[in-house]
Amino acid sequence: MAEITIYNTLKSRLETIDFEYTDKNTTWFDDCVNDQDIHMITDAFGGLLIREYGYNYPLWIDGVSRDTIKYSKHKVFSLKAGYTKSS
Repeated sequence: MAEITIYNTLKSRLETIDFEYTDKNTTWFDDCVNDQDIHMITDAFGGLLIREYGYNYPLWIDGVSRDTIKYSKHKVFSLKAGYTKSS
């Protein structure tokens, strides 16, 4: 378990949480080149954690899962479009 900082879209602020990325809750994408490329998506706390390849904080969106978006990193871009991200 590690302490990480995420951007919580429900509260519109940064939060620190205890979390562990595992093979059971995370899908990794290895074809990252740019900072904005999706590096991983993770089911967490009834929502989806989206982590980019760069140094931005992971974005957490409530009510979405990897299964909901069919494990597609391309669908993540449309999800992110409605949220402002702090970094």
